[in-house]
Amino acid sequence: MVVRRKKGMRVNYPIIFLSGLVLLVACLLVYLIILKGVYGNYEIDEILPTKKNINYILSAGDKQIAILYSEYTQNLLGDESTWLSDNIDTWETFLKSHKKNYTIIGDQTIERGEFFDYGILVLPGSKSLSDKQLIQIKKYLESGGSVFATSGTATYSDEAKWRGWDFFTEVYGMKFTKELDRTEFKRIHTLRGNLPLTGGIPTGYTLDIATWDRPIYAEILEPRTVQVSYWYDYRREMGLVREEISKSAGIAYGSYGKGRFVWFGFELNSVIGKQEDYIFFDRLFINSIHWLTYQPTGYVKDWPAPYEAAAIFTPTLSEEIYNVNNLVGILKRNKYPATFFVDPYVAAQHPSLIKSLSKYGDFGAIVDVGFLEFIGDTLSNLYQQDVQYSSIVVGSDTLSKITNTRVKGIMPLFGFYDENTLQALSSAGMDFVITDSLTDRSVPEKLIRGDHNLLGITITSRDDKKIIGEYGLTDLNFQRYTYEEDIDRLLFEGGLYVLKVHTDYQLKAEYASVINDVMKYLREKNVWVTSIQELKEWWFKRGGIEIRYETRSKRRIVVEVSNPKERNTDDFVVQVNMNKPVKNIEISSDIINTIIPEFQFDPNSNVLYLFIEDLKPGDSRLLLIDFENVGE
Repeated sequence: MVVRRKKGMRVNYPIIFLSGLVLLVACLLVYLIILKGVYGNYEIDEILPTKKNINYILSAGDKQIAILYSEYTQNLLGDESTWLSDNIDTWETFLKSHKKNYTIIGDQTIERGEFFDYGILVLPGSKSLSDKQLIQIKKYLESGGSVFATSGTATYSDEAKWRGWDFFTEVYGMKFTKELDRTEFKRIHTLRGNLPLTGGIPTGYTLDIATWDRPIYAEILEPRTVQVSYWYDYRREMGLVREEISKSAGIAYGSYGKGRFVWFGFELNSVIGKQEDYIFFDRLFINSIHWLTYQPTGYVKDWPAPYEAAAIFTPTLSEEIYNVNNLVGILKRNKYPATFFVDPYVAAQHPSLIKSLSKYGDFGAIVDVGFLEFIGDTLSNLYQQDVQYSSIVVGSDTLSKITNTRVKGIMPLFGFYDENTLQALSSAGMDFVITDSLTDRSVPEKLIRGDHNLLGITITSRDDKKIIGEYGLTDLNFQRYTYEEDIDRLLFEGGLYVLKVHTDYQLKAEYASVINDVMKYLREKNVWVTSIQELKEWWFKRGGIEIRYETRSKRRIVVEVSNPKERNTDDFVVQVNMNKPVKNIEISSDIINTIIPEFQFDPNSNVLYLFIEDLKPGDSRLLLIDFENVGE
């Protein structure tokens, strides 16, 4: 019997093998495309599962941070002192809050040179260091390491003998000026704006620093070092403003060899104040870490491109009111925007004069909302809210009828306002308040009360009552120089210059010509000279923009720009500090129909400017920024 076997399909192993190979290659290509879509350009050796790459992924690209606990410094302080350990505890708290990896190391670790693999070396109040340590720290910096230091680094030897400021000057590029006196409990410390270290912090923000650790003044000597802040208080201290600011640096950053440093002239424990102060100081801290680790920072520029500072002109009609006519010719020739401030009851006595000024600017009312005085040991309050509201409404209505324009803001008669004032202004539908009150910034502040937005503007410079009345400067050159000093200070900070002049001082016939010189100086310095109304519209527009940024890879960062407001926002600039040398920048998006903005890159400062137009309500733009690292 013959048994026939059923014929089946023959297995073609070569075809199966080739099909599998094709699928494998296709999967690999898809994988590489996905990687490129997420991380941008990369080298093959960067995606291989090596120990180096795995550690990089696990640490999110951050190298570990080494904090020096210096026994040499502890010996200098004495066994009973907890000053050093308290400072290190604070560093640990900050680093833990930002999920940064760190290790505490000792003096011998640095002397043996066993710290070069750390991304940042923290020197918290390390006043006493050995000669071996200084050699190794300089080698570490020269090879590309980063140092985050406070106080007078290495001013004493390991044997507690005074060494001096040679290391400080050589490495940080600064000269010691002086230590702060402990006779004052605290000192204000003013921060510049629009720097890699101060992104997201209001320009001109003032931190309160306790003096118990004897904070340090320093002067920048070399262009490789950037001054971030200053101790000089122009409101209370005498001296030449430009010179005093340059000699009173309290924070700086820069380079040494291939490496970087950030220096604080005070300890982290010295920062005191309200909750907002700690929030902004924390931002300063993490921005410093980002700069030291070559990570980006981003924010919306304070002022429209290409301006680095702004100015408003607020002529005040006080006594000798007809001296305002000495200003009319200047305004007519140059078309300077101005907001005139006048007491409504004084305006009612001179209606023709006030009406004639309406063609040269708008108006604000000088309103009596109360005054502050000490009654015994207690500081009195301003008027109650209902009284302030009545004064504001009556005053603004009176002035509005005279000028035939709506008066939208006030200047308190005695220079100060309180929460009752803000509530009253909100109820009255006012737009702004200008005050002599000392605030913690040199830019306007958005004040939200209920569903109403107010603009708070502080006087950021010395007015003519101080320059002429208090200083006694009757020489036009001295007057002009004093105004220019304050303009230069506001340019240095990047803030708002408020030119406040009075009819019984600077607007006198013999002095009025200085106004023309000051306004000319502002425009020569590329300051945005604007009106209060334009300023308000701009500040509210930029203030509502939200910026988020992150590092995706060595060659890609992502910036998300969002408009959560209910109206369009256009023509603003997002500044991205790349914090490292890059080239060949390309901008794209992985979201279809995303509008790619025009951009400009400054290779000298490694700053990328994104010019955003027409951002609609609720709109977000996710931008992929690809680049090549210089030197790769």
